[in-house]
Amino acid sequence: MKISIITPVLNRVDTLERTLRSVSMQTYEDIEHIIQDGGSTDGSASLASTWRSPHPVRVQSARDRGIYDAINTGIARCDGDVIGLLGSDDYLADPQVIRDVANALTKDVDGIYGDLDLISASGRVLRHWRAGPFRRNRMQWGWAPPHPTLYLRREVFNRLGAYDADYRIAGDYDAMLRWIWAGDIRLAYLPRVLVKMAQGGASTGSALGLWTKTREDYRALRRHKAGGLGTLAAKNLRKVGQFRALMWGAGH
Repeated sequence: MKISIITPVLNRVDTLERTLRSVSMQTYEDIEHIIQDGGSTDGSASLASTWRSPHPVRVQSARDRGIYDAINTGIARCDGDVIGLLGSDDYLADPQVIRDVANALTKDVDGIYGDLDLISASGRVLRHWRAGPFRRNRMQWGWAPPHPTLYLRREVFNRLGAYDADYRIAGDYDAMLRWIWAGDIRLAYLPRVLVKMAQGGASTGSALGLWTKTREDYRALRRHKAGGLGTLAAKNLRKVGQFRALMWGAGH
């Protein structure tokens, strides 16, 4: 099966090379890397266009309405049987990630997800997100798979839609609720770290970003009838346990 990895980017030349390299190093052969550039002025699009990789790298630079609009454009451009995302600040954990994803995608599941590490600029792990086994009803208790680790069959997007570009920050959570809770897709858990994700981002970079994310999370929960304020509170409390587990593992 062909696996498409979509990277939306806007002025991330300092981190994009690491992202590109992590895909280039994958041992699974049938990969395409779709770079959807939003009109960068720092050389990001040029870097991606000249990048040499054993896997096809397909670059398009065009203005968009935000990250989810860019992702949707990338989905429309890709040819893969399976589609995943990789942020321009993030990278695949090791060269075997996509091979393991492909091997775990048995015919009776619609997608795969795994674990994620949130890292500092120096590469230190700040938070270990162990997603745990899939049970759909856990979503009412604030659970969701780490979005950057999620790989879905193309049929899921064809049947249930892609991302709602009206969201600024929580379009990924809205989409996962639509796919998993409302759409009742079948997922399998791959119990290993798939992605190293950089600290920061729109949802945590400012008080305004955090407030916007909270409002949009609640809107998505109500939209898909997956819960309310209690679910939202549980979703945020889950992060505390991830930090605590990391500290315990470090012996603190």
